[in-house]
Amino acid sequence: MTTFDDKRIHFGFTLGINTVDFNFNHYSVIGNNPKFDRENLENVNGTIIYDTMVIRADIPKLIPGFTVGIVTNLRLSESFDLRFLPGMSFSERRIGYNIPIADVTNPGENNYYSIKSTFLDFPLLLKYKSRKMNNQRPYLISGVAYRIDISKTGQEDLVRLKPISLSAEAGVGWDTYLQFFRLSTELKFSFGLDNVLDDGPKSTQPQVYTHAFSKLSSNMFVLSFHFE
Repeated sequence: MTTFDDKRIHFGFTLGINTVDFNFNHYSVIGNNPKFDRENLENVNGTIIYDTMVIRADIPKLIPGFTVGIVTNLRLSESFDLRFLPGMSFSERRIGYNIPIADVTNPGENNYYSIKSTFLDFPLLLKYKSRKMNNQRPYLISGVAYRIDISKTGQEDLVRLKPISLSAEAGVGWDTYLQFFRLSTELKFSFGLDNVLDDGPKSTQPQVYTHAFSKLSSNMFVLSFHFE
């Protein structure tokens, strides 16, 4: 495939495995949150939530998800390509807290709170390629991604997220030129740039799980296989 990289535009498809994580910005004590109600203290499974309590959340375990997409590649020069890779990602995040979890919609679960997401991904990336070495070519990639979460979210959710987010992306990859197509193996990191934390749940749900932090940003790691 000696002339493959000479094409001005070419297309393909992507299959990948992803994991999604959160960056938490916690309040030092929950009473520092201006929304904390000191007159009506919450009772979570027998634990009274006082304003001096330190509430922490974390993702104790990463859950693998699935990514599928379409590749559109525009050749800019010998070393640079512009790539647009719209697709869908299916993922799950499980948030653990240092207090029991009391979810009126799922009373049997008290170890973690699960957030399942279906993302529409719209990454626009610049690819820098090294010289071709026989049938191999390593590369670097960077850019931005616009992401829409189309999964169901409602006021009954303990932690509500905004559906739209913006991320910076960077990664490395390796092109392998086969007889009929090019296979690219790529590791990419996506770093959330904005706050995806929405308003708290409706009053029938505990507010402490949202009030514990001021900001959530969403990160994603993707191992992709591009067929072009």
